[in-house]
Amino acid sequence: MAIVEQLEPTADGRRRLELRSPATRERVGEIEVSTADDVAAALATARAAQPGWAARPIEERAAIIRNAVSVLLKRRDEIVETVMQETGKPRVEALAVEMVPACDFLNYWSGRATKDLVDENRRLHGYMLPLKKLVINYQPLGVVGVITPWNGPFILSLNPIAQALLAGNSVILKPSEVTPHSGEWAAKVLHEAGVPKDVLQVVHGDGETGAALVNGDIDKISFTGSVGTGKKIAAACATRLIPCTLELGGKDAMIVCADADLDRASLGAVYLSMFNTGQVCVGVERIYVVDSIADEFIEQVRKRAAEVTYGPSGKDVGPLFWDRQLEIVEKHVEDARSKGATVLLGGESDTAEGVFFKPTVVVDVTHDMDIMQQETFGPIVAIMRVRDEEEAVRMANDCQYGLSGSVFTKDKDKVLRLAKQLKTGSVVQNDASVIYGVAEAPFGGRKDSGLGQVNGRDALRSFVHPQPVLLDRWGLKKENIWYPYSEATAATLEKTIGTLFGNKFIRRLVR
Repeated sequence: MAIVEQLEPTADGRRRLELRSPATRERVGEIEVSTADDVAAALATARAAQPGWAARPIEERAAIIRNAVSVLLKRRDEIVETVMQETGKPRVEALAVEMVPACDFLNYWSGRATKDLVDENRRLHGYMLPLKKLVINYQPLGVVGVITPWNGPFILSLNPIAQALLAGNSVILKPSEVTPHSGEWAAKVLHEAGVPKDVLQVVHGDGETGAALVNGDIDKISFTGSVGTGKKIAAACATRLIPCTLELGGKDAMIVCADADLDRASLGAVYLSMFNTGQVCVGVERIYVVDSIADEFIEQVRKRAAEVTYGPSGKDVGPLFWDRQLEIVEKHVEDARSKGATVLLGGESDTAEGVFFKPTVVVDVTHDMDIMQQETFGPIVAIMRVRDEEEAVRMANDCQYGLSGSVFTKDKDKVLRLAKQLKTGSVVQNDASVIYGVAEAPFGGRKDSGLGQVNGRDALRSFVHPQPVLLDRWGLKKENIWYPYSEATAATLEKTIGTLFGNKFIRRLVR
C-alpha cells in the first residue's frame, strides 16, 4: 500500500492525496477525493444505466466478461507494474496473488453465469406437484457498491465486480485510497472488454467517500476491510434493509500434527506467514505445533526463515504496503517480547529506504499476547507448543476471528475430524491461503471475520433476488378450498391429510 500524504486542495476546494511507494518512498501518483455530490451523481448514473444492462441476455454479459481475460493478458505488464509501484510487492506475488486468480475467476464466472442465472424450473413435492409449477427468476438487485482494500487491490476489486455485473447489476467501485490505481485497473479492463462506462464507475477517496457510497441510493454493499468499518457498514445497511457481504480479516491458525511432513510444514509455515509481506487475511498468523515434534519443527522454521530475503534488493518479502501498519507490527512484537516470548529471528523494522520489517520468528508465545489474538498483518511466524491436537483446536478457537485455518497432517480423516471442531469459515490441509482462489469453495468467515460469503455455488446468486413464480397448471375456475366452504371441503382436506401423511411409505414418496 502506498504511503499517503495530504496535498494542497484544488482551486475549487477538492481534497488531493499524494501516493508514495512503500518500497522506495518515490512518488507514484495522486488522486482527487470524490465528494458526496460526486458519489450521488455516480449513483444516479448507475441507477439509470442498470435496466439496460440487465436487459441484455445473460450470454451477452458473459461474453463481455469472458473477453476481459484477453484484455488482462494484453494489459498484464501495465497492471503488474501499477500494483508493484503502489504496494512494493515482488513481481512473483503481483502475478500469483493478483493476475492468476483474476484470469481464472473471469473465465470461471462467465461460464457459470449461463447455468446459475437463467430461469430455473424447480420441481415441487407432495400434493402441490400435480397442481402448480414453480419457476425461479433471478432478478438483479440493482446498484452494487464494491469497497476494496489495499492488500490485494486488483483481484479483490475485480472478483466481486465481475460477479455483480454478470448478475445484471450496475457497479460503483471505491478502491482503497492508497492503492487506487491498482483497484481502478479492474474497471479499465472491464471497460475495454465491453462493459459500458455508466454501468461500471469508480469513485476515489478515503472513509468519507466510502460513507457517502454506503449511505447513498445503493442496493448492496460488498466490502473487504477492517472489522470496525465492516460493523459500521452492516449497521448502515441494516437501517435500510439492504444486503451486504463483509470480509473482515482473520487471525488464521495453522495446526501442525505429530504425523505432519515437517519439510512441507516448515516451508509452509514460513511462506504462508510471510508472502504478501504477511498482509493476507487468509495467511497464517499463529501456529500450534504438537510438543512431540516442536523442537525439530521450530529449528527447521528458523533455518528456512533465515534464508528469506527482504528489502529493496531482496526477492522474497516486500515492504509493508501501508506505513501505518508498521506501528501495529512493531507493537505486537514488542508486546510479545515484554511478556516472555523469544524472538529467534528478526523482530525489528528496517526503514532506511522503505517500509520494511525483517522476516521474524517468535516462539514461547501465549494467548495473553496481542500477536496471538489481534491481526498483525506482518511477515511474522508465531509458534506455540501444545500438548496434542485437541489442545491445538481449543487454542485455535480461542480468538475473535474465524476466517480460515489449516491442518498439516498426512491423515485426511484427521483433517475432516478436526475441521468439524474448528469455528472457521474454511479449513485447508497442508496449505492455507489458496482457499480464496478455489472458485467452487464458499469463502467467508465466522465471528468477527465477516458476514456472508463470496465464491462458491451461490456466488453469482448473492447479487440477485431469487423471485419464485408459481404457475397454474390447469387453469381451473377455482381452487377446491376457495369459498364457499362446505362439508365436502373439510372431508376432502381430511382425506388428503390421511392419504399423504397417514402412511409412512407414502410419506417418503411425497417428500
